[in-house]
Amino acid sequence: MTAKKMVVTFYRQKHVRPDWQVDFSGHGFDLFSVELADDLARFGIELSVAHNHDITIDINSYADLLNAVRISSPADGFASICVGHVIGKSPNLDIFEDIKRAVNRLAFAPETIAPDEENRRVCHNCGCGC
Repeated sequence: MTAKKMVVTFYRQKHVRPDWQVDFSGHGFDLFSVELADDLARFGIELSVAHNHDITIDINSYADLLNAVRISSPADGFASICVGHVIGKSPNLDIFEDIKRAVNRLAFAPETIAPDEENRRVCHNCGCGC
């Protein structure tokens, strides 16, 4: 049986203001990525991390930060969905916690994620006013 493949992609970020700067290439991030991939591997899910420097997201709020992190799971019909669309409201504004929640939801309960064509606005409870 072929493993289900998922990719978490990080877009280039332009921080318009100093809030919400996160290092997605440092040692702490590497440990997070390896632990998450190892956890999913036990269930036959292959998780990889990619960086797309061709797309730049202006980061003005936590919602923008969530939008700069995309998950794909072709087996579930998701080519590139932002973390915010998957999780909805963020309870703790913790990007690593939110990425893990989104990846796990897409891995184990993709049917619970609303299709993109719903065009819904998601409030991430970040105070940005969305």
